Amino acid sequence: MDNIAGKKSALTWATRLTVFALVVIWLIPTTGLLVSSFRDRDQISATGWWLSPFSVEQGLRGRTTIEGVIKEGDTYISRGSLFDDEEILKSVGDTRPPISAFGTTGRDPGKYPSGELADIGKGNKLVVNADGTYEFFSSKAPGSTGQRVYVIASMPPDFSFENYITVLTADKMDVAFINTLTVTIPTTIIPILMAAFAAYALAWMDFKGRGLLLGAVVAALVVPLQLALVPALQLHNAVGIGQSFLGIWLAHSAFGQPLAVYLLRNYMIGLPKDIIESARVDGATDFQVFVRIVLPLSFPALASFAIFQFLWTWNDLLVAKVFLPSADEAKVMTVKIADDLLGSRGGDWGILATAAFVSIAVPLLVFFTLQRYLVRGLLSGSVK
Repeated sequence: MDNIAGKKSALTWATRLTVFALVVIWLIPTTGLLVSSFRDRDQISATGWWLSPFSVEQGLRGRTTIEGVIKEGDTYISRGSLFDDEEILKSVGDTRPPISAFGTTGRDPGKYPSGELADIGKGNKLVVNADGTYEFFSSKAPGSTGQRVYVIASMPPDFSFENYITVLTADKMDVAFINTLTVTIPTTIIPILMAAFAAYALAWMDFKGRGLLLGAVVAALVVPLQLALVPALQLHNAVGIGQSFLGIWLAHSAFGQPLAVYLLRNYMIGLPKDIIESARVDGATDFQVFVRIVLPLSFPALASFAIFQFLWTWNDLLVAKVFLPSADEAKVMTVKIADDLLGSRGGDWGILATAAFVSIAVPLLVFFTLQRYLVRGLLSGSVK
């Protein structure tokens, strides 16, 4: 009884379940990235983002004080609170997390449980309590620094905008944002204009070699971008544009042409033939037919390609590295994040997650603005 009007196909639920699974698969890492962008670097290293609402056992280090040391018999005794130490105070701030264990070496910071009087060698003993207070017994008079102490503290969840402030206030990040727009907007518009003329000619103009040209366009779709980078750069250097904004505009426009022509040609050839022939009978030239009839009717395909091209060029790192100067004044956001932020903070996942979300903000805005045309443009020509 499937495929009868009014009856739902048995594949409907399978389709819905598949779509739901795909959405979940995409949302899980995205959610993790968003949560990590607000977390502290040390807490990201300690636990996964799915445990972010819970406390994190984190290693801290400080020193016992050398002030107020008293002597009882042959033993020097130092008492105080590790939360008064500057190193630990810098990490915990106003919080006073409970301490579960302590040690005297970085290799084993949780060797002794809190509250236990530990023999740490050389006649010295140390006890650190859960509230951070300690007693250090030494057979020698205190020197210029106190005893090094490592503790394992249960730190509360720490969410803040510190990572976003670091990324957004990075030196010349605003210049990189403007540069990215300077690269992305022209390289989205130029290939659309060029491809639209070519697509119209391949769809509605009869000339020799049209099929061969279309075959060449399809063949160019499978050519890896990396193959053309060095020859294109050499050509740019030969004609005098080298590494410049003009060079990257032309490079992105050329790399986007095959898909643009193929996509737009498939859409334009599906337009009603009667309308175009009627216009020609009325004396319209090909240029007039293209501008007044074909171009307005092809807006969904133009919009869908614009989305792809904008996303590719906005997120591009490789082409920007090749065709733009390495100076700070010419860096786009992807290069700026890779070189300046991650280059010196390679292990800082908080900065990486934050930079990723900052960089996708504009592409998301473009996508949600034009998404209603995306499916119509991509499916054009697929069903006859």
